[in-house]
Amino acid sequence: MTPMTHPFISPVDPVRHASQLTRRHFFSRSSLTLGGAALAHLLGRDTAVAQDGPALGGLGQPHFAPKATRAIYLFMSGGPSQLDLFDYKPRLNADHGRDLPDSVRQGQRLTGMSANQATLPLAGSAFKFARHGAAGHWISELLPHTAGVADELCFIKSLHTEAINHDPAITFFMTGAQIAGRPSLGSWLSYGLGSENENLPAFCVLTTKGKGGQPLYARLWGSGFLPAAHSGVKFLPQADAVPFLKNPEGVTAVGRRRLLDRLAELHHDEYERTLDPVVNDRIAQYEMAFRMQTSVPEATDFSGEPESILEMYGPDVRQPGSFAANCLQARRLIERGVRFVQLFHQDWDHHGGLPGAIRGECQQTDQPCAALIKDLRLRGLLDETLVLWGGEFGRTAYSQGKLTAGDYGRDHHPRCFTAWAAGGGIKPGVSHGETDDFSYNISRDPVHVHDWHATVLHLLGIDHERLTFKYQGRRFRLTDVHGTVVAPVVA
Repeated sequence: MTPMTHPFISPVDPVRHASQLTRRHFFSRSSLTLGGAALAHLLGRDTAVAQDGPALGGLGQPHFAPKATRAIYLFMSGGPSQLDLFDYKPRLNADHGRDLPDSVRQGQRLTGMSANQATLPLAGSAFKFARHGAAGHWISELLPHTAGVADELCFIKSLHTEAINHDPAITFFMTGAQIAGRPSLGSWLSYGLGSENENLPAFCVLTTKGKGGQPLYARLWGSGFLPAAHSGVKFLPQADAVPFLKNPEGVTAVGRRRLLDRLAELHHDEYERTLDPVVNDRIAQYEMAFRMQTSVPEATDFSGEPESILEMYGPDVRQPGSFAANCLQARRLIERGVRFVQLFHQDWDHHGGLPGAIRGECQQTDQPCAALIKDLRLRGLLDETLVLWGGEFGRTAYSQGKLTAGDYGRDHHPRCFTAWAAGGGIKPGVSHGETDDFSYNISRDPVHVHDWHATVLHLLGIDHERLTFKYQGRRFRLTDVHGTVVAPVVA
C-alpha cells in the first residue's frame, strides 16, 4: 500500500517554521506589546539568518558540485598496525631488538601499558613487503587482494590524532571530538545532504558479528544534538535486519496505515499548538519505519546476486554478519540511495601476539575490501562513491611486552598511522605524507583528524566551515575550530 503523504511532515525549515506563526498563535503568546515586539524581532532575525543560505544549517543540497554523492567507511576498530600493513620500514628490521632511540621518542607520552617497561625494543615486521600498482605502493604480504587494487587506492601515511586510548580516539574519528555527545560523521552528512531514497535511512551501520576487542557504542553513530532522524540505523545479521519493523501478530498493513494516519493528525494538532519541530521529526520517523517494512527486506536479500559476485567477496559472504557480507550489504544500500554506510570491524588491538592475530583479521577483511572496490567499479558506482579505510590510531615501532624471535606486540601510537581512500574524487595511485625510519614521527605532510573530516566533506560537496548547527548558544561543526582540505589527494 502506498503510504499517505502528509504535507506537514518535513525536515525542519526555519523560514517555514517562522511563517507558521499565525495571528492567533502570535497574540495568544504575546499579551504585552513589548513582548510581542521582541518576539517579532527574534523571528525576523531567525528568518534572515535562514535566508543567508546554507552556511548556517542543513543544506538539502551541496555547497558546490560534489565529486562523490555517497560514502562507505570501513572502520578497523582497535588500531591496525601500519608497520605490518602499509608503512614499510626496513630500518626496523635492521635494528630489531635495539632500544627505541631517545632522539626518536622525543619525550612523547606512552600509555600506561608500556610506560613502565625497562626497555622499548624495536620490532621489525614479521611480514614481507612488495611494491604494487603503477605507483609502486608498498603493501604487506598479508593483503594480496588489496594489493590487486592498488591503482585504485590513495594512501595517507601521515594521519595523526591527540587521543592515545581507544574510547576518545574512536569517538574523535566518528564525531570530531574526544568527548561523547557530538553528532557523528554520518549524521552530519544526513543532516546536510539528506537521503536519495525516501524508503531507506540516509545513514546505515553494520558491525561484524561475533567480534570482541574494544566495545562499540551506539553513540558512535548517534546524532548528538542534531535531530534524532539523522542517527545511524543499525542493520543486524538476522531475519529482521532492523528490529521492530514487522507488525505485531494480528496487526495488518492496512491497520498500521490507518493507525499512522490518525497518529499524524494528532501530531499535527500538537504541532499547531506548540510549534515544536520535534513533533514533526517523530511522525517522520514513524513514516520512514512504515516504508522500511518493504524496503529493508528487499535490500538485505542476497538471493538475486550473481554467483560470480558472491565468489568475488569470498566464502565468508554467505555468513550473515561477516565482514564480507557487510561489504556486499554496503554496496546494495548505497546503490539504493543510502547516503552513508559505516562498517565496523573489531579486534585490531594487538598488544601481544600480533603476528598471528593480525593475520586472522587480514584474512577476514582483505578480500572483501578489494571486492567492494572492484564491485563498485564494475557497476559504474566507484566514481561517485567515496570508500574509506582506517582505524583510530596506529601502533608503536617498539614491542609492548617481551620481544621474541617470532612474536611481538605493539602499543597504541597516535603520532602517525595510515589510512586509505578510493573512488569519489580521490586521486588514485597516490601516497600522501611520510613518516621517519621508525614510523614514529611524521616527516612530511601531516594530516590531522579534522583535515581528514574536512576532506571527506569536501569530496561530498560540503564546505566544512559552513555546515553548522546552533546548540547551547554557539554554532558547532564536525571539524570544530580547525581543519584543512588535503588538496593533493583530491582529483
